[in-house]
Amino acid sequence: MKTLLVAEYRDGKLLGSTYELVAFAQKIGAESSMFLVGSETVLPQYDGTLYLADSSKYGEFNPAVHKQLLLDVIAREQPEMVVFSHSSYGWDLAPRISLALNAAHISEVVEFVDGVPVAPVCNAKLRREVKANTVQTVVSLQAGAFGLSSDPVGSPRVERVETDTAPQIEFEGYEEAEAGGVDLSKAEVIVSAGRGIGKPENIAMIEALAKSLGGEYAASRPVVDSEWAEHNRQVGTTGQTVSPKLYVACGISGAIQHLAGMKKSEFVVAINTDKDAPIGEVADVLLVADLKQLVPVLTEKLQIL
Repeated sequence: MKTLLVAEYRDGKLLGSTYELVAFAQKIGAESSMFLVGSETVLPQYDGTLYLADSSKYGEFNPAVHKQLLLDVIAREQPEMVVFSHSSYGWDLAPRISLALNAAHISEVVEFVDGVPVAPVCNAKLRREVKANTVQTVVSLQAGAFGLSSDPVGSPRVERVETDTAPQIEFEGYEEAEAGGVDLSKAEVIVSAGRGIGKPENIAMIEALAKSLGGEYAASRPVVDSEWAEHNRQVGTTGQTVSPKLYVACGISGAIQHLAGMKKSEFVVAINTDKDAPIGEVADVLLVADLKQLVPVLTEKLQIL
């Protein structure tokens, strides 16, 4: 299979998600080339052909122009699959490319089984295999689903691309989100609540454990969506990305969207009644127990110390 990987460059920096695209291509055993609107001073460590458009000329975000640049590369490379990150850039550009190519578009791919992309459904409670019936396929990869087993290496063979397409917008720059609530990225200890806590009143139990450990409490998306906790305490791809010294996951199954937000934690303790829950694959310690019984006892013991 031949793939074209669409890397991302933002605020003068190459995004780390670029290497998740490379990891995906390696996992499926595909031949790959890469497209980037960026700068020759910041090139990916990649052993392949890189089609590079100058971001100082074409902008870091300019949908009509980037679309045409990419379509020109696709016409040249004729890939069977065009691969984006499931990011704001990918959300915008991938559907445009899919429509222009009359190609199937598969979003949030988290796995690739027997040549078929796998994507979550029902708020990530289930997964489905999605087989395209078009010659070309456009896919976007869920953040954190694919990763290199070692540091990236290589020097790309750069081919410059140009276009006369006129921009339809003027991109003025990036605006920082307004700060509000707790900044979990600075917490050294985080105790996080998942759907397994059972009811909103049990958030207090999670908060108490967090305080006894000198940390902050957080929550998974289902808990926030149920309005059991504030959005500024959400960890995951649509919440905050954290890297505490200790992360305690309480009643969290371990959907890839959540794991992407806490995978850099130094030490992970998971409490779950299901010994086969996916969170166990990343946990340093998995406690198979009823958290509603264990957490209050643990909190009490910590307060005595």
